[in-house]
Formats: sequence, structure tokens, C-alpha cells
Amino acid sequence: MRIAVLTVSDTVSRGEREDASGPAAVAVCRGLHWEIIHTQTVSDDLPSLTTTLRELAHSNRVDIILTTGGTGLGPRDNTPEATQAVADKLIPGIAEEMRRAGQTKIKTAILSRATAAVSAKTLIINLPGSPKGAAESLESIAHLLPHAIHILHGARHD
Repeated sequence: MRIAVLTVSDTVSRGEREDASGPAAVAVCRGLHWEIIHTQTVSDDLPSLTTTLRELAHSNRVDIILTTGGTGLGPRDNTPEATQAVADKLIPGIAEEMRRAGQTKIKTAILSRATAAVSAKTLIINLPGSPKGAAESLESIAHLLPHAIHILHGARHD
């Protein structure tokens, strides 16, 4: 599978903090032998994040866009809204499973506003901004993603 990882963070995009969650997601993907096609750091600015997601989703270069960060309750946490703005279909079960699995390790995981959606033939999944949260959330749903991509590309459910 071809993966893009977007780290959504004002402080990382300004160079004020080192990105830890993007590399954590990349490490999980590489451990699963998924191909990392693109990595990028973007600010929490809703219009530019929406544009970036739309361009990547419609590029036909990636099967999955993983975002890290911007899923909390803060005033600049805009990742779910950007994802929903480009969505053709929402997939609530993916985010529900990440929250369920996360809550077994940290009680505040239920406060995540992460979402998952399809845009064009690309799956977009919002992961938390902490390295541990990003890795654990991705690990909790990784087994579902090859089948989801298979179906998105036209296969029938078996």
C-alpha cells in the first residue's frame, strides 16, 4: 500500500518543535511493509490543510493518507474538519475502534475527535499527535486497511 503521512502542527511546521508523531506513524507503516510515498508537515490552518488533503487524495499517488495531530479540543485543532470537508464518505468505525483501543491505555482517548473518510479512492485516517498515540492507534486498525483499500479499488466483499 502507498502511504502519505501528514503531521499537522503549527509548532512543528514553524520549526519550533521536532516532529515525533509523523516518524512514529512512518515506523509502524514500514514495519508492515507499506510504502511511504510522501511525508509532509503542515500547519493547523484549516483552508491550507483542506487543500493539501484534497490534492493528495486526488493525486492517484497514495492509497492512504495518515494525519497526525490536530484531533483534540484545542482552538487550532482542525484536522477532523479538514478531513470531513474533502470526504466523499465517512467511516466512523475506524475512529471508534481507535478510541476504544486507546481508552484501554489512557482514559482521555475518548476525547479524540479523530475521523476517517474516503476521498476519491483514498482513505484518510486521523491519528493523535503524540508519538505513542499515533503508533498505537494505527496498530489497532492496521489489519483492516488492506481490505478497505482492496474494496476501494473495486473488489467485491467476500
